[in-house]
Amino acid sequence: MNIIGPDTLVFGVDDVELCGQFLTAYGLNPVADNRYEALDGTGVVIRHQDDSSLPDKILQTGNMLRKTIYGVADQSVLDQIKREFEGEREIKQLVDGSLEVVDDVGFVLGFQITVRKPINLSAERVNAPGSIHRPANVTGVDVSPEAPTPKPRTLSHVVYFVPDIEKAERFYTERLGFRVSDRFEGMGPFLRPAGTFDHHTLFFIKTPPQIQGCEHFTFHMGGPSEVMSAGYALAGKGYESYWGPGRHQFGSNWFWYFNTPMGCHIEYDADMDQHDDDWVPRVAPAITDNSQIFLFQWRDKWAPGGPQN
Repeated sequence: MNIIGPDTLVFGVDDVELCGQFLTAYGLNPVADNRYEALDGTGVVIRHQDDSSLPDKILQTGNMLRKTIYGVADQSVLDQIKREFEGEREIKQLVDGSLEVVDDVGFVLGFQITVRKPINLSAERVNAPGSIHRPANVTGVDVSPEAPTPKPRTLSHVVYFVPDIEKAERFYTERLGFRVSDRFEGMGPFLRPAGTFDHHTLFFIKTPPQIQGCEHFTFHMGGPSEVMSAGYALAGKGYESYWGPGRHQFGSNWFWYFNTPMGCHIEYDADMDQHDDDWVPRVAPAITDNSQIFLFQWRDKWAPGGPQN
């Protein structure tokens, strides 16, 4: 199945305005009807928790993520997904042509022809002895007043707290064609669908049933400097850093996580590994040293020997 990745995450929250302010500060663009978008059109929708347009609460855990909507390549993929579940469980066809189904562990999924738009932006280029990637007189940092603010480019991945890892993995691999990229022993697998080479668009963390839900979601940035710059700006606005900045081992992506008012964490990430079907998944214990290659701790600007700003 040519599922590309998550297009939209839909939340049911108790304070719509507060969540909208946070997502705007994070760097998403507010558009109509409480939708907040990255540069390619993927994004987040915020609704009040009592909004009748939301799917029913399946997970009675306080989880605010009400639906994960995946983008697919074309109508033939939607037809394939419909055939996969028809007659076995309820699969709704909504008025916009998208599909809705509940997975084997209780998360509501949507499927639609992807909203992703091509974005023509360069990535960060690094100069090193023996490998020069920026031409002469092109600086690595733009300090001009016209320098663009780093913006999230695309919705990268979502991470679920799940009590039954094996059951969840079987659903996504056997029913939707996801592949395991790597695995943490006793915690869960990193998964990618067939329509992307990203190391993962989905990850499971084994937890007790009473906290099942969304642990975090993230958007890709243009490189590690953008992760640092965007995270520094968000922390400077008073939002609380949770983990980072640093760099993961599995996936190799740079990261910086923040607390959110949506009952989960949000991440900036960049430079994720790409894998095809020839990749052999690695397995490692779920310990800190296997989760991060290194970790910085954020603080306000300072100058050696001088006062803090």
